[in-house]
Amino acid sequence: MSIEDKHACAEVILSWGLFRDQRRWPELLSTFHSDGEIAVSWFRGPFAEFVEHCKHGGPSKHLIMAPVVRVNGARATAETSSVIMVRQMIDNLPVDMTSRARFLDRLERRDGGWKILERAAVYEQDRLDPVVPSELFVKLMRDAAVAQEHPEPYRYMAFRLAAAGRPLAEPVHYDGAPHTDALLARYRQWLEGT
Repeated sequence: MSIEDKHACAEVILSWGLFRDQRRWPELLSTFHSDGEIAVSWFRGPFAEFVEHCKHGGPSKHLIMAPVVRVNGARATAETSSVIMVRQMIDNLPVDMTSRARFLDRLERRDGGWKILERAAVYEQDRLDPVVPSELFVKLMRDAAVAQEHPEPYRYMAFRLAAAGRPLAEPVHYDGAPHTDALLARYRQWLEGT
């Protein structure tokens, strides 16, 4: 393990956010291995397909903090706190969704370079706010009973996606969920080579 490896992994993770938000698709593709996979609230599958879907979506902003990287030979895992911000129209009202989350990454060094092999988003807390406060927004939130059907860490993201006609990519990860605990255990075992 070297500080250079940790720095290289961190650079890839931070670059992902910039390239995603700036819609720099070829550079975004370069952050993942060609067989890479991603699991976020609205998509689960090959990273190349994720990028294709992103090309047709609206703008977003990912505020990505410094990752905590653990390296074992040519393998690494990372946990990275992030804030995801999206603006969209719901019932003709402009709203802002803010989600606090963590990216869990498995990275591999191949041919001398580090790239992401797998990413899963773990959602922690979210909120939905009106761009311009109004009684219509208050009514929208009163009528948003569907949001209560989902766990609190991603409740308003689920509501936002439903309003856009997009299903959740189940299972969605959040702390304390059995499938998230299993994911964390799998990442640890993979890093240890077991």
